Amino acid sequence: MTDKFRTFGLALLLAGITMLPSARADEWNKETLVTFSTPVAVPGQVLAPGRYVFKLADSQSDRHIVQIFTEEPREIVATVLAIPAYRLTPSGETLITFEERPSGTPEAVKRWFYPGDLSGVAFVYPEDQQ
Repeated sequence: MTDKFRTFGLALLLAGITMLPSARADEWNKETLVTFSTPVAVPGQVLAPGRYVFKLADSQSDRHIVQIFTEEPREIVATVLAIPAYRLTPSGETLITFEERPSGTPEAVKRWFYPGDLSGVAFVYPEDQQ
């Protein structure tokens, strides 16, 4: 009887370990669904109003590469090299800040923070896009 419990416990442990990476995927890549009601700029282009998925690229060496995808079908729209950004207090919600731009041009995404994190990313724009 003890061997059956031991086998069951081992099977349960292995099943839990197998599911662990998928359960933590959003935490690792910070995948976030965002909705913009007006056009917004990101380095290199302007995103039309709509829903987008922001996530960090799967890179061990650089955790400041942001990939932006359309919601459906999921197609990559932009890859943005960013720099670290920090805040003093975490929030339970996604925080995206914008940079003011001249009248008649879309606001530009400046910083993106995942819920609960003190560190995020800041988008850096070339001089000709400021």
